[in-house]
Amino acid sequence: MNHATFTILLGGPVRLTPRLGAAIAASRVIAADGGMRHALPLGLKPELWVGDFDSSDDLAQADFADIPRQTHSPRKNLTDGEIAIEEALALGARRLVLVGAMGGARSDQALMHLILSVTLANQGLDVHLTSGEEEAWPLLAGKPLTPDLPQGSLFSVLGFSRLEGLCIEGARYPLRDFTLPFGSSRTISNVADGAVTLSLASGDAVLLARPYDLTGA
Repeated sequence: MNHATFTILLGGPVRLTPRLGAAIAASRVIAADGGMRHALPLGLKPELWVGDFDSSDDLAQADFADIPRQTHSPRKNLTDGEIAIEEALALGARRLVLVGAMGGARSDQALMHLILSVTLANQGLDVHLTSGEEEAWPLLAGKPLTPDLPQGSLFSVLGFSRLEGLCIEGARYPLRDFTLPFGSSRTISNVADGAVTLSLASGDAVLLARPYDLTGA
């Protein structure tokens, strides 16, 4: 087991894929409220279950009777997911795999996970978000990113600020020393043509990828 890698089970949709299985292998696990529903299908046993438990009423509680719970009031200041992440950090996490972090009925929480991933990465953590079908990584200034994306798979770069010195290599639509205004869609729907490498001179962004989508852009 890798004691510095934690899988955080969140409430968004999840599909078990080979890439997801590889990402969570040998990690420690914490479930955030309804994210516990992913534990059995993924073959995981969390060491802790946190939240206000308002989105897990449909789960068979007997299936998780031996898992320690940390109960919080619904009138809390953090999401269940952020509480789970804070617990992982307190236990020594240096790498986080946020499973179920994207999509689903709560677009506000999905967007918050992406923003939070940038904050965590700026604190020196290795962060990977995945639903199994879709994946994301923070892209920070001065820290080149080399995701292992299959040839022909789709990816996009979303800027959370004005991006300067953006470079994209190994893609159908490469860029070099590019300035991307905040809110521009210029970097949506690119295609991996080889070993994709991204870098920034300034700004914060995320790389969103669909490794199993080979339909082209």
